Amino acid sequence: MRRVRYEVNGGPEVLFLEDVPVPVAGPGELLVRVGAIGVSLPAVRRVREAAEPLPLGGEVAGTVEAAGGGVTGFRAGDRVTGICFAHGYAELAVVHASTASHVPDAATAVDAVALVRGGLVARGAWEAARPVAGESVLVTGAASGVGQLAVQLARLEGASRVVAAAGSAAKAQFLCGLGADEVVTYGDASWGAPVDIVLDAVGGALLAPAIAALAPGGRLVAYSSGGGTVQAYDLLAGAKSVIGFQMAHLVRTRPGAYARWRDELWHLHATGRLRAHVHAELPLADAARAHALIESRANQGKVVLVP
Repeated sequence: MRRVRYEVNGGPEVLFLEDVPVPVAGPGELLVRVGAIGVSLPAVRRVREAAEPLPLGGEVAGTVEAAGGGVTGFRAGDRVTGICFAHGYAELAVVHASTASHVPDAATAVDAVALVRGGLVARGAWEAARPVAGESVLVTGAASGVGQLAVQLARLEGASRVVAAAGSAAKAQFLCGLGADEVVTYGDASWGAPVDIVLDAVGGALLAPAIAALAPGGRLVAYSSGGGTVQAYDLLAGAKSVIGFQMAHLVRTRPGAYARWRDELWHLHATGRLRAHVHAELPLADAARAHALIESRANQGKVVLVP
């Protein structure tokens, strides 16, 4: 089978395609013939910045080929989506059954990788902010695979004002179409301040201005891999809070919420109230192009690889 790997850190050019034996599903795992792979900013950053080259994991969707020992609820032929923690950029991948879920008959594999993982992150970040009805929200990385869903969910959950932040004003039409009331770029003097909640997908140097945009008592939920430094006085002076959200922690500690939110996402998708936009579907051999799209911040929606 074919898979994408890298041996040295760098940009998209370090990715290469190779032929390797088919993996075997171990206990608690599923072997999935992959129909779609979600490409994310954390994966792109990992290729550039990880201390050592790591297997490319991420969200995949496809058809179960085999189930490992102890797996219940799944069998060969089932259409599923889930998380592959290693070697997910491949024609066949091993998925942890604890993260897997069935894909509805009316949905495609591309629908699944565009909706489920990103939607769960957006939903989890929203809940972590402890929202109150009528509060205002700023979403950074708003045109990304997660950000586009966060904008829509904030609107659906009754936010009084949704501000979408992106790297370019060229994305304004797309973001307003998702339900944003206002679109700002990272170079703007004001990011729609003041807002009650910031859902931050970017971090790094943009963390400080995101905190500055918060109203007194506001909360920023950080779910990016970009890091960043927070000055304690900036929080103290405005009684502001920074909250970290991690999907792996949710899976381990709140499996019931994970399953409930996933079902809600599919229902919203099926009824047309939540749209998982796909910017590009590219063949597996074009993984470098997919990473370049993410790095350039040119995408408006999810970037997907199709083996």
